[in-house]
Amino acid sequence: LVLSNSTALNLLLSKLLQDCLEQTNSSAIPQARSTSDSLEIIYVLLLLGLFGFFTVAVMVTNVRARRLEGHDPFSTYICATDSWHRQDRQLFQAKLMESYKLCCVLENQLAVEQPGRRIPEEKSS
Repeated sequence: LVLSNSTALNLLLSKLLQDCLEQTNSSAIPQARSTSDSLEIIYVLLLLGLFGFFTVAVMVTNVRARRLEGHDPFSTYICATDSWHRQDRQLFQAKLMESYKLCCVLENQLAVEQPGRRIPEEKSS
């Protein structure tokens, strides 16, 4: 029984193998397959070409943007902000010097001439 089952299995497998070989050797199927294979290859090449085109475009745009970094609006804003702070500091220093020039000292001649004498205080009633 075991021997007949294995023989039947071997016969079945050999029959399937022969059928597969006959299908691959027939001339009608490879022609149909070759046209579909060529279309698949064209499709894959088209997709790779488009992907390559977009990749190169992104790389060129990135390189160009890095080259024009001096004209970047963000960098321009940062530089302008620094110059604004510098101008504000210079303006503050100028106003401070002007206020020093406008300062005057008032002296009380009586207090200068009589340093030991105290100024009388008001007495509350």
